Amino acid sequence: MKIFKTILILIFVFSGLFGAPTLDNKEKKVPSIVSIDWLKNNFDNPNLSIIDLRQKEDYLKGHIKNAVNIPALKSLFDEKFFMPKLDFLKELFSNAGIDENSLVVAYDNGDFIWAARFYWILQTLGHDNVGLLKVSYGPLIKREFSISTDDYKALRKEFIPRVDDEKIETKLSTYLSIGKKTIIDGRKKSHYEGKESLAKRFGHIPTAQNYACTQNYQVSKDGNVMRDLNELKKVYKDIPKDKEIILYCDGGAEAALNYIVLKELGYKTSVYDGSWLEWGNDSELPIVNPSLNKK
Repeated sequence: MKIFKTILILIFVFSGLFGAPTLDNKEKKVPSIVSIDWLKNNFDNPNLSIIDLRQKEDYLKGHIKNAVNIPALKSLFDEKFFMPKLDFLKELFSNAGIDENSLVVAYDNGDFIWAARFYWILQTLGHDNVGLLKVSYGPLIKREFSISTDDYKALRKEFIPRVDDEKIETKLSTYLSIGKKTIIDGRKKSHYEGKESLAKRFGHIPTAQNYACTQNYQVSKDGNVMRDLNELKKVYKDIPKDKEIILYCDGGAEAALNYIVLKELGYKTSVYDGSWLEWGNDSELPIVNPSLNKK
C-alpha cells in the first residue's frame, strides 16, 4: 500500500503540481458543517467563496448571491468516475476564485453528496478551509439570503494543489486493507446486499459494513438538512475508533458525505476513489454477495 502511494505521489511530482509545503499549520476557520448563521455572519468576508454544485440549469433559476457554479457531475469526475487530473482541478478552482486564503462553503440540491465530493477533493488537494452548508438549496435559503439568477464569475485566484495522499485510497491499498482496517460501504442497502449494482458484479467488498450516506441528513420541504452530530454519533457508535476507516460507494460521492461526518466524529478516514464502479468491474477482486445466500 505504501509503495503504491509513493508511486502516486511521484506521478504528482512529475506533473509539476506537487511539492509545495503542506498547510498543516493553517488554522481551520470554516466549520466542516456550516450553519446558516455562520454563513450570514461571514457573507461579506472578502475571502469567502460560495460554491453551488447543482446543474447549470438549476443554478441559473436561482442561487445564493455571488455563488460560483461548479456542476458536480461534469467537473468532479473524469470519464471513468475518478478524480479529474490535477491540472484540470487547478484551473477549475483557480477560476472559481479559490486560493490558500479562501474560506469555502459548498451546497447542492439536497443529496449533499455532490457538495461532499467537492469538499473531499479540496481537502485532498490540501485546502482544509472548506465546509458543507448544513441546509441544501431550497425555501429556507431563499428566505435567508439574497438570491440571484446571474451567472456569477469570480475573480480568478491561484489555487496551488498540495496533495494529502492520506485522504485517498486506491484499488490496491483497499485490497491490502481488508481485515486490517474498517471498510464502510456508503451505498443503499439493496446495493450492499447485491440486489442492485451499477457495476457488472453485485455485492460488496469483503468485511465492509453498510452505513448508507442518506442516514446523515433529513428530508425537508424547506431544503434537506444535515442531522445534528449528537444524533449521528449514535448512528456510528458501533464503529471502533482504534482502526483507520476506508470509505467507498459507487463513485466516490456518497463516501465523501460519510467522510465529512466521520471526521467530525473523531475518526481517521479516507476515501477509495474508484469505489464500486472500479472494484465491481474487476473480476480479479474478491466480493461478497449476500443476496445469493437468501432464498
